Amino acid sequence: MPVAALHRRLLIVCAIALFGGIFVGFVIFEVPGLGIGHFYYIPVAMIALAAGTWAGIGGGLLATGLYVLSIFVTPRVPTRDALTSATVIRTITYCSCGALIGWFAGQHRQHVAKLRQLADRDFLTGLLNARVFDEALARRCATGTPFVLVLGDLDNLKEVNDTHGHAEGNRVLREVGEVFAAAIAPGDDLARVGGDEFAVLMEGSVEEAQALCTLLKQRLAREGLELSFGYAVRPEDGPGPVELFRKADDRLYAAKLLGRNRRAVLAVATATQS
Repeated sequence: MPVAALHRRLLIVCAIALFGGIFVGFVIFEVPGLGIGHFYYIPVAMIALAAGTWAGIGGGLLATGLYVLSIFVTPRVPTRDALTSATVIRTITYCSCGALIGWFAGQHRQHVAKLRQLADRDFLTGLLNARVFDEALARRCATGTPFVLVLGDLDNLKEVNDTHGHAEGNRVLREVGEVFAAAIAPGDDLARVGGDEFAVLMEGSVEEAQALCTLLKQRLAREGLELSFGYAVRPEDGPGPVELFRKADDRLYAAKLLGRNRRAVLAVATATQS
């Protein structure tokens, strides 16, 4: 269970206990003018912090109900004090306090969620960033289950930047990220881990990883983009993140060299024919 959710549940439990404690304290100790009912603001605020605006309003109504009920069961307080204009004012203030604190808490949670998303995501593609990907890789290694790490690197991003500018290069990176995201399985982890480098953690075999690489190459070739891939399999290529990344990066570099040699040979052959 997330820590934040656990804290909210704890707040609600404590608020319910406090409602009961204040009710009992009112019945035992309250005399006209003492004002133990003001302590109900505390559990109302706790409910609102934990569950939001409407829960805060509900907590305010609950506080009013308990306040009125405690007057009827307390012999030292006249029952005529239960339904007066002061009770109406108390209801409004209880509910207003709960609503305001609940709204503020809800806005705070939304802002924290947005900040967390910005901290976890690559600003350009919206994919996981390198830090979060490293954490996901470490978690998978810790579980001991087999998986495949796939690295993909754009071969001609520099040409795109030099020819069309960095704005076009950024558009290409976003497009590559979308193609990757559409091709991977729901349980896979996808991140942009470098300027033009993407990484995938996937369950399955080497053959499935190679099939994914082939699919990505075919889809991106339609846009005139070329990628080189490298992979590493756990546990065959290493038990931990460092060994796996090193092996995948070595295979990626070898694939890039083969691609450069192939393009150089094609360029020479074309020049010879002309």
